[in-house]
Amino acid sequence: MNSIAALSETTTGAAAAPEFSICTLVTDHDQWRAMQASFVAHGFGDAEFLQLDNSRSNRWCGYAGLAAMIREARGRFVICCHQDVRLIGDGAAVLRERLAALEAHDPSWAIAGNAGASPEGQLLIRITDPHGADQRRGPFPGLVHSLDENFLLLKGGTGIVPSPDLSGFHLYGTDLCLAARQAGRSAWVIDFHLHHLSPGRVDGGFLDCQEAFEKAWGRRLGRASRIRTTCTTLTLRAGLRGHIAGAWRLFRRRWRL
Repeated sequence: MNSIAALSETTTGAAAAPEFSICTLVTDHDQWRAMQASFVAHGFGDAEFLQLDNSRSNRWCGYAGLAAMIREARGRFVICCHQDVRLIGDGAAVLRERLAALEAHDPSWAIAGNAGASPEGQLLIRITDPHGADQRRGPFPGLVHSLDENFLLLKGGTGIVPSPDLSGFHLYGTDLCLAARQAGRSAWVIDFHLHHLSPGRVDGGFLDCQEAFEKAWGRRLGRASRIRTTCTTLTLRAGLRGHIAGAWRLFRRRWRL
């Protein structure tokens, strides 16, 4: 596993604490440089950019890698995003406006993103990706219980990080939302438009992460419940009925794959 000291080698910006820290797990350095250039071109030139190198092997998973970068980040706001996101219009000025409005609306917020699902299961999305250009499904800001991982923004100083007992590259956005709720804080989708080059995918690795997630959070909360995400419905497993329901749903998805 990489040393945490490796993070400092990828930090840019002034010695004073930056407004934004932008954290990315990198498998393709050309992709990451293009992502960084799009942020700089849209007003994030003074941001701190942190990355962990997974280009040769997955030495860091989404949970452990982002937790390490979040703890290292010095910014007032910490952005965790995929290497294949590109800013295409909205930039730092728009983001500041959206965050100021969110702060006025709910000072207890901890996490914001561009795609997720409300407590009632309604999808809230503001993105361009292979599923469609200029998607806008509000209201904004919209309270959510899950967030997609392509773009996550954490308010600094909350102490919220991905769960240390989970691993993999999926569902850590929802993990952060649940951690925020346990801390008495909230998560929101905001109107911040960007381009995500990947459509995402659900494969065997995703379903393995989902199974571990459902068991871990079911035990932690002590009750069975359902949470919709942008690509699945989670059945948190507690009690015999919750375990049976979650196992059956995953069995059917694995069979279809």
